[in-house]
Amino acid sequence: QAQLVESGGGLVQAGGSLRLSCASSGRIYSSAVMTWFRQAPGKEREFVALIRWGTGATYYGDSVKGRFTVSRVQAENTMYLQMNGLLAEDTGLYYCARDSSFSYQPADYRYWGQGTQVTVST
Repeated sequence: QAQLVESGGGLVQAGGSLRLSCASSGRIYSSAVMTWFRQAPGKEREFVALIRWGTGATYYGDSVKGRFTVSRVQAENTMYLQMNGLLAEDTGLYYCARDSSFSYQPADYRYWGQGTQVTVST
């Protein structure tokens, strides 16, 4: 059973930056994908960014392209999300998730972290 732990959330002014981390326990196979989702109050969970663990290929939601960067350090079993140019609409609870199949849908992921809050003030 994989365990995921997010960290790095906080309160930041619009235009600022934050870096989120997601540490995963257990062996991560090269075929795995690790993904960031976020959820604002009253809204559905939204795809943010995905990275293929083996190749490092990255994919982004339209609302964060050009502002967010997902990366991983395989030796540390850790994924990162560098968030620049933050907007008020980026506010939400950010989750990392992990599974073996490529998907943008939250329902397809078995392993989740507890979430870390990001609040962007204007």
